[in-house]
Amino acid sequence: MKKFKVAGILGGLGPEATKNLYERILEKTKARVDQDNIPMLIFNNPQIPDRSNFLLNNKENPEQELIKTAQTLEKAGADFIVMPCNTAHYFMNTVAKSISIPFINIIDLTSEFISQKFPNKKKAGLLITTGSKRTNMYTESLQKFGISAIYPEENLQKKVMDAIYKVKANKKKEARKILKHAAKELKKKGAEVIIMGCTEIPLVLEQKDINIPLINPIEILADKTILESRGY
Repeated sequence: MKKFKVAGILGGLGPEATKNLYERILEKTKARVDQDNIPMLIFNNPQIPDRSNFLLNNKENPEQELIKTAQTLEKAGADFIVMPCNTAHYFMNTVAKSISIPFINIIDLTSEFISQKFPNKKKAGLLITTGSKRTNMYTESLQKFGISAIYPEENLQKKVMDAIYKVKANKKKEARKILKHAAKELKKKGAEVIIMGCTEIPLVLEQKDINIPLINPIEILADKTILESRGY
């Protein structure tokens, strides 16, 4: 029997996004029997402090809890780490230095995916947390592939952030209305694709809501997790 690498999912940021990644991996795996599925270790740690609250308001730093969670996964037998939270990738380099296994970057994966799947599209609209926006992670990553980042106006960005927290609070109908409007506004500003760069957003926003490509980093990360586990 072929030995697969064990995927370590650094989760809890938030719990439903973690569940969503796990479900996407199962759906995308072409499994005929149990043994065709990849092995996964999931540490759903919702006690990791709020990432945006630290980045925007200098509240409790989540870095040490992220490091402890990653190290726990490594000690438990994970061969590589994936993290279904875009904003938390601000801390990725420090966390990666604390472990001896690979840590896959969802942001660079997403930028590379757009450049390969939509090579003629050079303007990406960003629906992300305000914390992520402040770090410029997506702006810098997209620039490596010749893609410009477009963000909502400040007042609309505040509403996007509010919608993200509404998803976490299971107020999905309200969140969907805000995010649909934000996506349409990004298209008006010239966006040719829209990145759902917070893992709560794909839980409510769908491709039928906008007539330009919606990019879901969780789907991309799920594909990469399967490929990494299988070793090709």
